[in-house]
Amino acid sequence: MEGGDFSLWVYLARTPLLWLTVTLTAYVAADRIAAATGRHPLANPVLVAVVFVAVVLAVTGTPYPTYFEGAQFVHFLLGPATVVLAFPLYERRATVKRALVPMLAALAAGSVVTLICVIVLARLFSIPQPILVSLAPKSVTSGVAMGIAATLGGDPTLTAILVILTGIIGAILVTPMMEALNISDMRARGFAAGLAAHGIGTARAFQVSEVAGTFAGIAMGLNAFVTAILAPLALHLIELRIRIPSGRPRPRPATGWM
Repeated sequence: MEGGDFSLWVYLARTPLLWLTVTLTAYVAADRIAAATGRHPLANPVLVAVVFVAVVLAVTGTPYPTYFEGAQFVHFLLGPATVVLAFPLYERRATVKRALVPMLAALAAGSVVTLICVIVLARLFSIPQPILVSLAPKSVTSGVAMGIAATLGGDPTLTAILVILTGIIGAILVTPMMEALNISDMRARGFAAGLAAHGIGTARAFQVSEVAGTFAGIAMGLNAFVTAILAPLALHLIELRIRIPSGRPRPRPATGWM
């Protein structure tokens, strides 16, 4: 690279607009690839776009903080994009009301089972408490998950990575898994996708069916609310068990008798 070209690249690399353009271009290209494959689960646009951006950063030697100065504009739009999911929910409110009880049951089961699995795996593999805190909200949309992790003393950056991985894996597996289980109800398929794979799963659900996308959006929002309540409680109970070893007698409550 000649001196003039190198100077131009250094200037552009420090411009947030460049990395915003790279991010959007990578996603548009990834979406075209997904469309060309008939929206095959393995051609998930988010996964392909992440690979594209990672290759560009590696080749150019760009540090992540420099990249994020431009990509933060997309990150900011996550909130409004989540709120926009209320529109299809309102349009299909009658369908939602008819499935309210099964949805609440699935929500309770999914949220509780997710937390239990995380805690059990953490205990089996002796995962340190800060990593466990970062791992607990992995099935919640990134904005809420990072907030939960930061409040409870976890690492928001690690949480963001885990959330993205969970969403990508969920979006890839949800369609073949539902077909293998012979589940054809788009309400159930969408709700499962949103519950387990948050925003990325919801995007995948909308690609399959608007009904599935609507129920995925509901699951994503409700799971964020429930997890924000359950995760601190579960982690607090674990912390109490660590402070009081199982072999040590627990303190007896004080009474008025000597």
